[in-house]
Amino acid sequence: MALESAAITLTERIDALAAALRAAGVSQAQASSLLASAAQATMHALTLDALLDQQPQTATPSAPAVAPVERADVRVPLAA
Repeated sequence: MALESAAITLTERIDALAAALRAAGVSQAQASSLLASAAQATMHALTLDALLDQQPQTATPSAPAVAPVERADVRVPLAA
């Protein structure tokens, strides 16, 4: 449902962009190019959102890939 809501919101924003471009007198060629880019970006955003929704949610963080390094207790005298 959230994906559908996002798609509707983004579609409304592209429609508003088209109306604003027409009102501003932007040439049809420039407006078409901008709207095509906006539509493509919208599809990428929705695809990414759908992919992220499909990933299983883990309750605990994964273990570190490298074991922690033990540090020696080294004391360095400070000059006075």
